[in-house]
Amino acid sequence: MKVGILGAGGIAGKLAETIASLPEVENYAIASRSLDKAKSFSEKFGMTKAYGSYEELLSDPKVDLIYVALPHSHHHEWTIKALNAGHPVLCEKAFAANASQAEEMILTARKNNLLLAEAIWTRYMPSRKIISDLITANEIGEVVCVDSNLGYKIDHVKRLVEPALAGGCLLDLTVYSLNFSSMVLGNDIEKIDAHMIATGTGVDGQNSVTLTYKNKAMATMFSTMYAHTDRRGLITGRDGYIVVENINDPSRIIVYDAGGNVKKEILPPKQITGYEYQVLSCKKAIEEGKIECPEMPHSESLEIMRQMDKIREIFGIKFPFEK
Repeated sequence: MKVGILGAGGIAGKLAETIASLPEVENYAIASRSLDKAKSFSEKFGMTKAYGSYEELLSDPKVDLIYVALPHSHHHEWTIKALNAGHPVLCEKAFAANASQAEEMILTARKNNLLLAEAIWTRYMPSRKIISDLITANEIGEVVCVDSNLGYKIDHVKRLVEPALAGGCLLDLTVYSLNFSSMVLGNDIEKIDAHMIATGTGVDGQNSVTLTYKNKAMATMFSTMYAHTDRRGLITGRDGYIVVENINDPSRIIVYDAGGNVKKEILPPKQITGYEYQVLSCKKAIEEGKIECPEMPHSESLEIMRQMDKIREIFGIKFPFEK
């Protein structure tokens, strides 16, 4: 499978690094608005083609999958253009800037009968099934609360604080906590409460979110772009609890009984970077003629976008390009 990458930033490099170790996938093409940057990227990762515009990549018929690695504000436009050009798409998280954009992207995929998947890597990792299996096996009893945090010192990154690029902590970090909660508790949410501290540009620099579910379970989360946190996930049940070390890339999963004694400790399988699972899922889906990946179906991407829309409404944040 030949992969073409839109955007030559850090996350694009991580995917290209991953693909370089996958014999069944090829680092085929890179597109940047700077040809020099594209050529440098291409040389680093041994790519066949380097394009100085996104349009050139989309017009290449040899591309089997387009990876959209652009700022959130550009996901909608270039995903739709890629789909209309006849290419399946793996689009970085957050899937879009809002649910309305996400709906249009999904409708375009359906119209063209082409795969469209969201690159929220934690949904595809083996750790996702490990955690689900522990809960299904009743290791900790009925789950009553999920707590998570995610923080990195990244407020110096321009795209993260720029409203025109759909910046803010929510779409870049809190999206992982929302997905973590959703994977454990589902989406039957009764109420969303949220608070934030704004950056000088008006987007959220850190936030806290509480979800109350109809079954009276709760999910609490904290995100910040001002500091590193331990990134821990805590799943509390009536008969014990599970600690997930680093919800953004689980390194260890520890199961405790109600008395705080360790019942078991699980290390997820060794991986290339963790990005390989979403790429291989896309490959399999394309080969099977599917337009979505089972690990992150369109309905889930749309649900998380709707949750983030509601949170931004509470924050009073509207991006400049939104009507």
